[in-house]
Amino acid sequence: MHPFASWVTSSVNSRVSPLYFRNIMRWDDVQDIWRASLAQGILEGILFGLAFAVIFTAVVGIVSKARSPYGLAAVHLVLIGVAALVCWALGGVVAMGLATLSPEFYRHAFRGVPEDFGQMLRYAWVGGSIWGIQFGGLASVIVGSVLFRAKWRHIQEDAHNPT
Repeated sequence: MHPFASWVTSSVNSRVSPLYFRNIMRWDDVQDIWRASLAQGILEGILFGLAFAVIFTAVVGIVSKARSPYGLAAVHLVLIGVAALVCWALGGVVAMGLATLSPEFYRHAFRGVPEDFGQMLRYAWVGGSIWGIQFGGLASVIVGSVLFRAKWRHIQEDAHNPT
């Protein structure tokens, strides 16, 4: 993921529930949760983004035999990033829904969930949005790669069969 996107998502999440990071990361001795979560989020975002970009770049190279125009691949890569950010938000909303549906289940399924309902929903947002962007990012790369392949095949068919 782009470092700016990691900064934004981490900044939002650390403001929504610093308790999530304190409990999950075991940051009992960390004074500035916001800064620490930004650093952690940027690091993880870069690592996940790099891994997903390598996968997508390999797909583009293999499918197009390294002949894809930069713009075509870049458009797909931007759409993959947007889809991952949408998954970040959806993951947060789904987790909040799960916590609302069954607070007891949610408290037993995840570590350190607070008893206060409002705090629990904020906690759920953060955990769900993190999972959302990680799993959604992977799904976005897979779908984006399939869509790139389809677009590339269409371009090649049009080039070989002019009307």
